[in-house]
Amino acid sequence: MKTRAAVLWERNTPWSIEEVELDAPRAHEVLVRLESSGMCHSDDHVLKGDLPARVPLIGGHEGAGVVEAVGPEVAGLREGDHVVLAFIPACGHCRWCSSGRQNLCDVGAGLMEGLPISDGVPRAHARGQGLSAMSLLGTFTRHTVVHEYSCVKIDPDIPLKYASLVGCGVTTGFGSAINRAQVQPGDTVVVVGTGGVGASAVQAARIAGAEIIVAVDSVEFRRDAAKALGATHTASSMEEALPLVADLTRGVMADRTILTVGLMIGSMIAELLALTRKGGRACLTSAPSSTEVKADLVLLDFIMSEKELVGAVYGGSNPAADIPKLLRLYKSGQLKLGEMVTRTYSLDEINDGYVDTLSGSILRGLITFD
Repeated sequence: MKTRAAVLWERNTPWSIEEVELDAPRAHEVLVRLESSGMCHSDDHVLKGDLPARVPLIGGHEGAGVVEAVGPEVAGLREGDHVVLAFIPACGHCRWCSSGRQNLCDVGAGLMEGLPISDGVPRAHARGQGLSAMSLLGTFTRHTVVHEYSCVKIDPDIPLKYASLVGCGVTTGFGSAINRAQVQPGDTVVVVGTGGVGASAVQAARIAGAEIIVAVDSVEFRRDAAKALGATHTASSMEEALPLVADLTRGVMADRTILTVGLMIGSMIAELLALTRKGGRACLTSAPSSTEVKADLVLLDFIMSEKELVGAVYGGSNPAADIPKLLRLYKSGQLKLGEMVTRTYSLDEINDGYVDTLSGSILRGLITFD
C-alpha cells in the first residue's frame, strides 16, 4: 500500500514528506493506522547526529492507532484493536523482561538500526531505497508496519489523539520519578528541564505525594506550565535553584533530583548533585550526545555524602503494564495529557512543529492524521 511519511535522508536536513510504499505485515507483525504521533526531542537528536541511527529513516517513535491488518503468527492482537506503540519493544521472555525490566529487553539492542526484528528487511520504501524506522516504529506517517512486541493494547475509550504521548515521553518522565528516582510521599523533588519528559516527572512527583516540587527551566512558558501540572516552585537555572532549595529545606537539599533537559552535557551532573541531599538520589534521564564521554563529579562529596546517581531508560518502565496504568490515571483525572499538548500539526507542518519545540514556545506538539 502507499502512504505518506516524514523521511530523514541526511543529517542536518529538514524532514521530507514523501510518498512511501509499505509492505504488508509479515510474521508477528501488524499494520497500524495511526491517529497521532508525538514529536519527541529524540527525533531531533537523530536529525542533528547527537544520537546514532541508520538513515534514510522514517522518524517518530510515539504513536497510537488502530490495527488494520494482522500478519501470520500474531498472538493477542486482531483487527480493530486500539494500541499504543512502545518505543522499546518487549519480547516478554528474555532475562530482562522476565525479571520485570522490559525497558532493557534484549530485542531493544537493535533499536537504532531501525530494521524489522524478524528479518532486518525494510518494510517501507521511497525513491528506490529501503527506509529504516525510528525505534522500529516510524510514527511520522499515517500507516506503519510494526512487530507485535512493540504494541500495547489499550481500552477503546481512550482518546488516541493523546494516547500516543505515553509511547515515550510521558512514560519516560513518569517512570524516572517513580521507578528510578523513587519519589516518596513528603519528598522534596527537583526536576531540571520541564519539556514533555520533565513535565511528566513533575506530574509523577505530585501523584506520588511529594511536598515540594521545584521545576527548573530557562523558558518562562515551560516553568508556568510546570506549575499548572503540579510544581510548587520554579527557577530558571540550577544555579538559581540552589539557594531556593536550601531555603525550602533548611539546608538539607532535595531528596530526589531528576535531569530531563533536552541535551545533557557532563558539567550538569555536579550541579544536579549539589541540589541533592546526603543519601539522596539523582536520576539522569536526559540524552547526551554520543560523543559526550566526560562528566563533572565532586568525588569527595559524592562518596562521603552517600549520594546515589542512577540512569534511566524509558523511566525504568515495563510498557506492557505501565502504559495501561498511566492511561487509567489519565481516565481518573490524575494524569494530565491533553493539558500538555500546546498545539497540533499536520504531517506537512512537521518542520514548523520542531521549530516551535526547540524554541520552547510549546510544551508538547502532536501530529494528527485526521
